[in-house]
Amino acid sequence: MKRYLTAIIEKEGTGYVYLCPELDIASQGETVAEARDNLQEALELFFECASPEEIETRLKGEYI
Repeated sequence: MKRYLTAIIEKEGTGYVYLCPELDIASQGETVAEARDNLQEALELFFECASPEEIETRLKGEYI
């Protein structure tokens, strides 16, 4: 199943922060691209390591 997640970016100090609010996972980087790539890696690691129950709990059962 394909799922779309939200990514919110904000400038913070001299860098950038990306947040995926559906999973409450954030990452940062010195550039927009670095912050985005770091968030993508964090999400991939989450989906590899988290149990199905943890994923469902964080997503609150809402499907798009």
